[in-house]
Amino acid sequence: MKTTDLCEQIAKPIVESMGFELCDVEFLKEYGDWVLTYYIDKEGGVTIDDCEAVSRALDPVLDEADPIEQEYVLSVSSLGIDRPLKKDRDFERAMGKEMQVKLYAPFEKKKEWIGNLIAFDADGFTIRTEKGRELTFFRKDCALIRPYIRF
Repeated sequence: MKTTDLCEQIAKPIVESMGFELCDVEFLKEYGDWVLTYYIDKEGGVTIDDCEAVSRALDPVLDEADPIEQEYVLSVSSLGIDRPLKKDRDFERAMGKEMQVKLYAPFEKKKEWIGNLIAFDADGFTIRTEKGRELTFFRKDCALIRPYIRF
């Protein structure tokens, strides 16, 4: 079992019992240290106090379960407004919202598209551009799919 899957399995009941959704788990090397990051969400958004409370609840449980051999830093974070879409649940949350799509290879001479997410399935998704065009992309062809933030 992957480290992130094991860590998600350990944390999910605790996070959900606190009224949060566990959206993603990452285990990455950042600036020379291994970091285990749990991404949480809840209706109305997540505060820094929420992240601290979840971190305090998970810390002793992770210490006892000891799912990771090497030393690591525990981090709990909100999804963030421009977090890339990875899982079906991310696409569900983003339905109807404006997305930025960056492709590995150009489609119609463009590698970046912006439009509202109107449909998705396990393999791909469809956006509607400002000009009303509906474009369908395969997830595997996308370097990045995230909410588009207008300033």
